[in-house]
Formats: sequence, C-alpha cells, structure tokens
Amino acid sequence: MDVGQRLEAELDLAVARAAAGDCPPKLAAALRDAVFPGGARIRPRLALAVAAACDTKNPMASLVSAASIELLHCASLVHDDLPCFDNSALRRGKPSVHAAFGERIAVLTGDALIVLAFEWLAVRLAAAPERLAPLTRIIASCVGGPSGICAGQAWECEETIDIVRYQRAKTGALFAACTMAGAASAGLEPQPWQRLGFAIGEAFQVADDLRDVAGSAEKLGKPVNQDEANQRPNFVLNLGFDGAMAHFEELLAEAMAAIPPCPGAEQLGKQITGVSRSLVTGLSARTAAA
Repeated sequence: MDVGQRLEAELDLAVARAAAGDCPPKLAAALRDAVFPGGARIRPRLALAVAAACDTKNPMASLVSAASIELLHCASLVHDDLPCFDNSALRRGKPSVHAAFGERIAVLTGDALIVLAFEWLAVRLAAAPERLAPLTRIIASCVGGPSGICAGQAWECEETIDIVRYQRAKTGALFAACTMAGAASAGLEPQPWQRLGFAIGEAFQVADDLRDVAGSAEKLGKPVNQDEANQRPNFVLNLGFDGAMAHFEELLAEAMAAIPPCPGAEQLGKQITGVSRSLVTGLSARTAAA
C-alpha cells in the first residue's frame, strides 16, 4: 500500500475500535462520518513526510502518530462547526456532524475522537515506550492549553483577540505537532522541527484566509466568507489580496529555510512547496472581489 492507503487503513482500524460493541448507533455513525471520507489529510501526510525525510526506522510509530494527529484534527472540525462557534452546516462537501446528527451527538463525537487519538497511541505503541512518551507529550501540548487548539478556539471567546497567539494556537500548533512528531517518531530530537511546523501552519492559515475570501463553497466543501461573517481575523481583510499572497510566499520561503538538516531535506522541501502552492492555485483578486 502507498502512504495514503496505509494512513486510511490505520484510521479505519482506530475508528472501528471506538465505534464497536456497545457504542450507541448514532455516535458510531457520527464518528465514522467525521473521519471519512477525509479531506486532503495534509497534517498526517506532513508528519509522515518528515519521518521519511529523517529516515525513520520505526514506520509504525510515524503512522500511528500521524493517525492520532488526524483524529484530533477531525475532532477540532466537528467542534469548530458547532452552532456556538462557526455554526457551519457544511464540511468536506457534506452536512457537518451537528447538521447530520444533532448538536449533542456532535459534541460527544468530538470528545470521543480526542480520547481515541491518545488511546490509539497507547494501544499501538505499547511495545515502544521510548517513542510513546515523547509523542504523547508533543501531540497533547499542541491540542490543549495554554497554546494548543483549545486555546486557539478560546481566543474567539475573548473581547479582544490577540491575532498572533490566536492563529498560532488554532492553526500553527497542530502543524508543529506534525513536524515534531514526525521527527520524534524517527528517534530524533523534535525541538529543531518546531519552527518549520509553525511556518507551515501560518502559511496554511494565510492560504485558508485567501480561500475563504476568493474560493468557492463548491470547491472547498465548506462555506466561504465565514471570517467576515463571524468577525474573525483574516489576512486578506487586513492586508488585501495581493498583500496576503505576498505574505504567503514569504512564509513558504521561511518554511524552506527552517527545514533542519536531514537525509531527505530536499525532497521534503519539494513536497511542502507543492502542497502549499496547490492550496492557492486559481485564486485571484478578481475572484475575491466578485
């Protein structure tokens, strides 16, 4: 199997564990709906790409950590779509979990996916405690407080939003988890890889802001113009379309410079550049103004 197939198979095993046995039918269905079919799987693919660039000798550790990160990402999407946050009825081109199963099941689905992410790490890496402990710490720190996804979402509840902290926590933290976990799963010191993750995360945030303003719901599989509607920070609204696009290119260059020395550094750089630029292909100031 190729990388994508192995990742999907790992996610399927994990979700099957949570949705098995006495799991209430609606929750079981919602868990699967939240994870499959997936989007581009950008975050777990990044973790796997970093592990490969580091010439990992433990492919199971890298695969399991990538799957754990994707489960957490899916959980964040379920919660982000809730009426109390974005109130989005569409995700990945289909009804969001709360739109399909109700708000109560959606809250529980997000909670269950968070728990499953760490349970899956523990189950699959029980025989490799030297990998399990650092991976658990890295991934957990990028999800909770004080500067993980939960903190990022919480900034939306403040009267004044600290834009730098908000975007670094809500988007950048999980990308940092990808690069650091990829390195740690290969047995390397993870800290040197944090800067790369934050740079990619900020570039992705700019790309997401560009797509929110200049993209289409049909192509993105989710509503557009949500930042303006919800009065959230957006690079395009602050810098203009051309300014945001220039900032995106600056961040991409910063990411390339932040790749630590490793056997597969050149190939990793090509992968990051290709995936990142594909996010903004076809966008223009004209479509943003339309």
